[in-house]
Amino acid sequence: MRRLLTAFLPCVLAFSVAAAEPAKPAAYFDNSGREDAWQGGVRMIPIHTPAGDFRVWTKRVGNNPRIKVLILHGGPGSTHEAYEAFDSFLPAGGVEYYYYDQLGSAYSDQPADMAPLLTIDRFVDEVEQVRTALGLDRDNFYLYGHSWGGILAIEYALKHQQHLKGMVVSNMMSSVPAYNRYASDVLMPKMDQVALAEIKRMEAAGKFDEPRYMELLMPHYEQHVLRRPAAEWPEPMLRSFGKLNKKVYVPMQGQRARCQRSAGRLGSHRRPSKDRRADAGDRRAARHHGSGVDADDGRQVPARRLPAPGERQPHGDVRRPAGLLRRPAAVAAQGRRRAGRETLTARACVNVR
Repeated sequence: MRRLLTAFLPCVLAFSVAAAEPAKPAAYFDNSGREDAWQGGVRMIPIHTPAGDFRVWTKRVGNNPRIKVLILHGGPGSTHEAYEAFDSFLPAGGVEYYYYDQLGSAYSDQPADMAPLLTIDRFVDEVEQVRTALGLDRDNFYLYGHSWGGILAIEYALKHQQHLKGMVVSNMMSSVPAYNRYASDVLMPKMDQVALAEIKRMEAAGKFDEPRYMELLMPHYEQHVLRRPAAEWPEPMLRSFGKLNKKVYVPMQGQRARCQRSAGRLGSHRRPSKDRRADAGDRRAARHHGSGVDADDGRQVPARRLPAPGERQPHGDVRRPAGLLRRPAAVAAQGRRRAGRETLTARACVNVR
């Protein structure tokens, strides 16, 4: 959670500087004229899919006509609840933001047969339907995608960039093959090898629901999901973990060991060779790296100077590549040295307008 927040909060400053002054407190909490006022900001959004019509859950916090952030949670099959700590920080920045449970998750509908719905393209179409229903567009619409949500954000931007003002991708790669190599060559050798062998055997046997499986993964999660002992994890994170829909998570993650599930990353048999680095503008999709413990290789993104407080985020300073998601981008990353090599502290934003 700590690194999740450090990935996002610097971008809040960039959003505020680039778009407008933060909304005044009275206006920020004014729900006049909002159809969700008597719902505490909650709306159930109708979604049309090839398998029928369903509803997904969203909740708005705050008002700001210039900065509206839709949060794409991880998993897939996880929930918005892991991000509830944002309530302690984003209102102070005047950021209007939307929690959202994707279809099959938590408060949204959970179809009995998820199989025909588990494609990236369908999830992209769902996000577009949510955007339309919430009235978000290029003058105010930012996407924040974490983990699996980062993949979904990249895929959405490649198809619907005309609606985006900006996006933040946190803790996620843009290349499945590159991640598979990194997991195999860097992450897996650092694990307890006896435990890793048992994890592989259980995954090969499909024993994902056995308590022993999660017991074996927890030391890895404590290093790569939330860097605290599990006993100290915030209650919203535990709540989110407890509601993980494995009917979504396991099929989308794929049945290969390779520790993609262990690190909470996509290694899907449905998209086994997905590589968006070229489409994202020579690795310019925003991402979060920190202290050599992230699930992607920190060496893939060059260090960039962070803007000083009050300094306008530079536009077009990254080689100005042409094409989809290759428009002038604002990218900032702070490099630092740790354990003898340069790693990246979470500081990455992309303006796709």
